[in-house]
Amino acid sequence: MYLLIVTGLSGAGKSLALHSLEEQGYFCIDNLPSSILKEFIHLCDSATPAIKKAAVTIDSRESLLSRSSESIAAVLDMLETPYEMLFLDARDDVLMKRYNEVRRRHPMGEAGDAATGVKRERVFLQPLRDRANYILDTSDVKPKEFPQLIAKVLPEYESKSFTLLFCSFGYKRGVPVDADYVLDMRFMPNPFYFPELRPLSGLDEPVQQFVASQPSVGPFFDGVEQMLRNLIPLFEEQDKHILRVCFGCTGGRHRSVSAAEEMAKRFADSGMNVRIYHRDLTCEATDIKERFSKD
Repeated sequence: MYLLIVTGLSGAGKSLALHSLEEQGYFCIDNLPSSILKEFIHLCDSATPAIKKAAVTIDSRESLLSRSSESIAAVLDMLETPYEMLFLDARDDVLMKRYNEVRRRHPMGEAGDAATGVKRERVFLQPLRDRANYILDTSDVKPKEFPQLIAKVLPEYESKSFTLLFCSFGYKRGVPVDADYVLDMRFMPNPFYFPELRPLSGLDEPVQQFVASQPSVGPFFDGVEQMLRNLIPLFEEQDKHILRVCFGCTGGRHRSVSAAEEMAKRFADSGMNVRIYHRDLTCEATDIKERFSKD
């Protein structure tokens, strides 16, 4: 059986992620105490037919049972069934805004206060974050985008092949908190300031040609490619199965998208398992349209 443990900050989207996984065929349980995780696995193995993939959420709510993150980790260390961990994160301001909007009490906050709760929860969950196989930044992810995001980021559960995830983003909306490497594309001219390129994106050939035509870009791509090819075997030795490489530009629609697409193509052509995610592509298009419709 493949077991995925979903954890992370309250308000980062664990329930949405679990719902998405359920739609993908996972048997899902929310807020399962880690102390009965072993019994849950036994039930899955004993089912007829046996459950082949399951997902459970284990998070800071265990503190209400006087459980520490160290005690949770000790339970995980004793599991005989292989598992992977998905950690959902988001910026502090986003988490607090989400709590304030729905007027929910934070499970670790003073009198339910979100600000103190987020700070305490980060400390409590850090040992689990350090163990996570996959870390996702959901700060700017809309609920309807969760299924697509989960499907893009999680490798197929049967596969243990190394996966490269290339992401594009805009600095104006913050650096992804799940990034392993962040590479800045703002060293080259911005296509936004060229009227014929502004309505396009890094998915369009004219923008890709513009980016590739800059004298510094080719050597930059070559250097990044060589760096990653040197590092991937080292990460595999550490039993790490996914590497998140994020390219950023101002808005996350032109230069960073083109860079992520180019690097994804290079590694896909060599047979590497590659996934790609453009975080701000759509929302930046909306911003541009609204901005220039007012002019």
